Amino acid sequence: MPERRGSPTDATDRPSGFEASLPTVLDIVRLPVLQAGDPEIVAGTGALDRAVRWVHVSDNLDAADLLDGGELLLSTGAGWSDEPAELTAFVERLRRVRVAGLVLELGGRLDAVPSALVEACDEAGLPLIVLRRIVKFVAVTEAVHSRIILEQADALRERDRLHELFIGLSLRGSTAEYIVEQLARVLRAPVVLEDLNHRVVAAEMLDAGDEALADWESTSRTLHRDASVQTPQTAQATQTTRETPTTDAAGWDTVAVEARGIRWGSLIALPGEPHTAGRSQVMEQAAVALAIGRLAEGDADEWTRLGNEQLLADLLGARYSSDAGIAARFEAAGLPVRGRALVGIAVHPGVGNGGAQGPVDVLAAASLLGGPVIAAPRAEGGGQVLALSVPPEARLTDAVFDEFARRLARGGSGLIIGVGAVARDLSGLIASIEEAQELLRSPREERGRGVAVLRAENRPLLRLVAAFAGDPRLQAHSEQMLRPLIEYDLEVDGDLLAVLLAYVSHPGNRTKAAAASHLSRSVFYQRIALIEDLLDVDLDDGETVSALHAALLARR
Repeated sequence: MPERRGSPTDATDRPSGFEASLPTVLDIVRLPVLQAGDPEIVAGTGALDRAVRWVHVSDNLDAADLLDGGELLLSTGAGWSDEPAELTAFVERLRRVRVAGLVLELGGRLDAVPSALVEACDEAGLPLIVLRRIVKFVAVTEAVHSRIILEQADALRERDRLHELFIGLSLRGSTAEYIVEQLARVLRAPVVLEDLNHRVVAAEMLDAGDEALADWESTSRTLHRDASVQTPQTAQATQTTRETPTTDAAGWDTVAVEARGIRWGSLIALPGEPHTAGRSQVMEQAAVALAIGRLAEGDADEWTRLGNEQLLADLLGARYSSDAGIAARFEAAGLPVRGRALVGIAVHPGVGNGGAQGPVDVLAAASLLGGPVIAAPRAEGGGQVLALSVPPEARLTDAVFDEFARRLARGGSGLIIGVGAVARDLSGLIASIEEAQELLRSPREERGRGVAVLRAENRPLLRLVAAFAGDPRLQAHSEQMLRPLIEYDLEVDGDLLAVLLAYVSHPGNRTKAAAASHLSRSVFYQRIALIEDLLDVDLDDGETVSALHAALLARR
């Protein structure tokens, strides 16, 4: 059977990037048209998952010259040599062009499989399927090509749908976290967005859990480094193109997030099922959406800021499944927590400071504190909340925080900083942040236009209440002590709780308490008398005042 010689322009032009939608060698062996030939897999059983891009029929030993990889070669062996060396060389040529598999039909020239062919295919890892009964090769090619074309059409439709999905998300201004979440659900696999320092900006871990982020930076750097090792052929192929998606030894698929020649990070999908449109192609769609959003934001630190805000919100709102998982997320975001001292800090601009400090200002000034921080806006009243991580032996003195406050104020006025107690784990960090915020809410003193640093270690009652904040007995105490005032304020839109807080914050000094409540002294005294009547207590009794103060702190 004469065949023309191939040339660089002879290869069939087939669309690339659809490997996930292509049938494997094993899929084709299971087709009815091939099952009719009584197939037997005699070699290369470990490579049956190879994708088949096309089917080619040839009985000559020079068939490799007409192939460009991914084909399933059908043959009767009519033009083959009987020499074992020539069969071995034939298989080696098929291996070099990356043929998916070889199907040999017996019953014509060959009644048995040459042992040299079996040995060569096993050595090359090339699937060899023998047909014991004759089948029409035209029926095989028609069945396989129809399946390939139909599945690639499905892949094209799915790719178009996902293109609309991700471009729509970017045009609607969706956050990076939401785009990552959608990508994870499309791929049905955990997805991570990391910055150039290998810190996690956003992640959707699905059933894997946040524990999978443990030691993220170290693991990510190792896999990126291993993936960057190229053969001379790979290096030459990528010199003229932008970085292509890669799959590393751990099964991570990685796509760069970049635009206008600037790379901002990487989008990483952990191992999962193949996708109709191709995992790397779907990830590229999401990477484009992220890049568009990044260009629109303009702020170089926007991803980090939003990621930190969400992380702190999840911590304070107890929106995490396990302590180990949330700890892994913090460490992956660049805030170490294991074996560290953790401190919650609240920053708020006071009178005359003209607004809250921006996140860049806070992070720059925080370098004085001796450890990494993450920051997020406070839930009320402006300002920000910071989580600080320092070595356990670090000395966080008043002088350190005073200098931090002065650097942050930059000559402004009215800056107030609350510093919670030092914690040793994330549960303690929650209490520390709550202490810091409570220090800023407390009317303990008028702070005027100066720069003030308030520390929880100087407020023993606040520290005690914060330590037991989640105890239902403390909550019951708060409800029992304050219920009449709560119901009164709700009924008449009153301010008795605020007045009582001002009173207990300035025990023995009703003049300061009245000033802190922003009421005239006569009106303040009337409120105090009403509180005593409603609660049936004497507010000159020290133990009663302490119990009420604890109840107010627990409620807040």
